[in-house]
Amino acid sequence: MAPSTAIAEERAVDSASDIVQKAPKRKWVSYIWDTFDKSPEERRLMFKLDSAILTFASLGYFIKYLDQININNAFVSGMKEDLGMYGNELNYMQACWTVGYVIGEIPSNILLTRIRPRYWIPAMELLWTVLTFAMSRCHTSTQFYVLRFFIGLAESTFYPGMQYIIGSWYRKDELAKRSCIFHTSSGIASMFSGYLMAAVYNLEGRGGFRGWQWLFIVDGIISLPVALSGFVILPDVPEISNPWYLTKDEVALSQKRMQLEGRKNREPYTRSKLKKIFTSWHIYLLTVLYITFNNGAAGSQPVFQQWLKHSTDPKYSVGQINAYPTTTAAVQVVTTLAYAWSSDTFLNGKRWPPIIFGAIINIICYVSLAVWDIPDGWKWTCYILAGAGYGLSGLCMAYNRWAHEICSSDNEERSLVIGSMNEMAYVFQAWLPQVVWQQVDAPQYRKGFITVSILSVILIATTLWIRQLDLKERRVS
Repeated sequence: MAPSTAIAEERAVDSASDIVQKAPKRKWVSYIWDTFDKSPEERRLMFKLDSAILTFASLGYFIKYLDQININNAFVSGMKEDLGMYGNELNYMQACWTVGYVIGEIPSNILLTRIRPRYWIPAMELLWTVLTFAMSRCHTSTQFYVLRFFIGLAESTFYPGMQYIIGSWYRKDELAKRSCIFHTSSGIASMFSGYLMAAVYNLEGRGGFRGWQWLFIVDGIISLPVALSGFVILPDVPEISNPWYLTKDEVALSQKRMQLEGRKNREPYTRSKLKKIFTSWHIYLLTVLYITFNNGAAGSQPVFQQWLKHSTDPKYSVGQINAYPTTTAAVQVVTTLAYAWSSDTFLNGKRWPPIIFGAIINIICYVSLAVWDIPDGWKWTCYILAGAGYGLSGLCMAYNRWAHEICSSDNEERSLVIGSMNEMAYVFQAWLPQVVWQQVDAPQYRKGFITVSILSVILIATTLWIRQLDLKERRVS
């Protein structure tokens, strides 16, 4: 390194130290948005990071979740009848996607600690787009199985990868809101998918495509510009970042911010490092937490749609079957944001109370649906309020020292734990629906409703256990 370059970087770091505060004094406006209590230089940096990272993350996850929901919407909007899927074909398609997703997650997150995320994640997004277009040409369930596997493989890079990037740029008091905003896009996608299917159904027969086939074409059209934009706006991690929209001083400021959080730079995987990771409770209990959350809801199953589809009094139209369940997603969006803001403000950074709250709502809703012989009005209420349990993922990832914060002192552990949390959750999702959410049981998924209720109880117990271990670990350190 040239002496002049080294001197310039040293001055940038010294300047960053003057700008960033270890624990900035909170103003009341910071409870609305956390950048208001920071220095002007830090506010400018945060605005740039939010504009780039959150925009790409939210749009990308919106598209991914739109695809997952669109499979369900396409199924109840003509695909089942056109392709003769009267068995458990929908379950098998979801399983193929999950297997691909599981295979790719941990290897992808390990790669992110070795290569530049700004190339890897958008490249997989582009591949995902091409494969989504191809689904519109499927004419047999076998073709869907193959494509869904590779779509899951390409998609496995995105959610855990973006969580890793978000955790590489933001401090503890900034993580919950941004992680939950990122996750909120899945709820918005669920809402949008229902309206999109209702609208796209009007394209029935255009270009020789059925309405449900147009759904996959529109998915690809929306995803293509998002994938291409990633090569331009997605930063790497602070230690190797040089995006066009950040100055050298801003990169140095980002690095200083992470130093104050105790976040470590990338290091090689060694035998001692792997031993430390796999002998700690972090990877095991945080993974159990995410397994119980991710499988402790019926989010991947069209349970609301199936109930409406099987209804005969009254009988609902295709548009209504796709539109009415968007109310569940609306509840998810509202509660996700409420969890983030309340945990950052009224709860002083505690994340466990909203997790307990969401799990209790799950128990009430799914126990009621398991009973089944309840008034239709209460069924509507349960299907809709179940969205309150879908929005906990952002908190599980951004919980006070959980996932990102518990693993701050080891970059590779943080990457591996986040990948493990997602991967093992989807390992369960690969086989559990085949047992408890069988398509032939629709609309009375009694085994599924009971399973979700039990997993919600386990989620509460795991949350309280991790909280105690976390408090103990902080007292020791």
